[in-house]
Amino acid sequence: MKGISIKDIAKQAGVSPTTVSFVLNGKAKEKRISDQVSKKILKLAAKLKYKPNQLARGLRTGKTKTIGLIVEDIANHFFANVAKIVEEEADKFGYKVLYGSTEDNLVKARGLLEVLEYRQVDGYIITPTPNLDKEIEVLKNSRKPMVLMDRYLPQIPTNYVMVNNFQGAYDAAEYLIELGYQKIALVTTTSEQIQMKERFNGFSAAMKAHRANLPRKMCKKIPFGATNEEAVSQIIEFIKGIPGLDAIFFTTNYLGIYGIESVKELGMKIGEDVALISFDDHDLFRLHTPGITCVAQPIHDIARNVIQVLMNELNQHNNQINQVVLPATLIKRESCRKKAKTVA
Repeated sequence: MKGISIKDIAKQAGVSPTTVSFVLNGKAKEKRISDQVSKKILKLAAKLKYKPNQLARGLRTGKTKTIGLIVEDIANHFFANVAKIVEEEADKFGYKVLYGSTEDNLVKARGLLEVLEYRQVDGYIITPTPNLDKEIEVLKNSRKPMVLMDRYLPQIPTNYVMVNNFQGAYDAAEYLIELGYQKIALVTTTSEQIQMKERFNGFSAAMKAHRANLPRKMCKKIPFGATNEEAVSQIIEFIKGIPGLDAIFFTTNYLGIYGIESVKELGMKIGEDVALISFDDHDLFRLHTPGITCVAQPIHDIARNVIQVLMNELNQHNNQINQVVLPATLIKRESCRKKAKTVA
């Protein structure tokens, strides 16, 4: 079915398409169009369910009032919740959000950027994949309003909003040590992204500061693209290979969920036989019995800061770089308990 055009409204209102365009774009008073004519046009537009063509509008005004949001995985609890709040915050400024997932795949990321460029989005919110440096550099040099989220590219000075991954992981390790855990392992991904490196480095630094050991055999990297079954199988074998293991830190929530499944398959009790702690909260961690201790990211604050930084660029066109690093919060639940001291 053919959409309603400005010409259709103009014909029924008995005015020119230019007049309709001025009214629909909020320029009635500026162009001295009477309130009577304005109300008539707006009433007809609502009755006919007129929807503006954003591409055509972009060609006329230079703005489409749309934002492109590229995340790693929209199905992931963290990114899904951030995307929802980004939509809500963008709507307050009159912007709609177009988004897609890269699955940490460079080819998919490039394809999404091409689509967003074709759709003439006014600004970009990007969770960059590895090796996306060139494309980010092009956007930056083209002065496209842009903010990176969840991670940054150390070699390219850009706007970004993220949490203090190093400190969050440091706090997690320190907490386990304070509770008396001694044989502590770490499970992460094969991703070389900066945020994963900072979580690993923060955890390692805390262990070193407390003169605790984190040898290579106590660290396990799960391939990013591993299936549920593959990841669980690898974690099970990893746990079985470390006699006396009493605590595990998972660097992201989906790995933490695999960890819960792995421990249960081994017949071990979380919080009793082994402590679990994960970076990133999840509804499952809160509802699980026992509850899973985690390092929670401030999802609302991340989304609000992302939109605020982007709006500053869209509206002010300044060259100031805004880099926001928010604190993560250690949420203590029953999966980590104070260990009783053993008597020699």
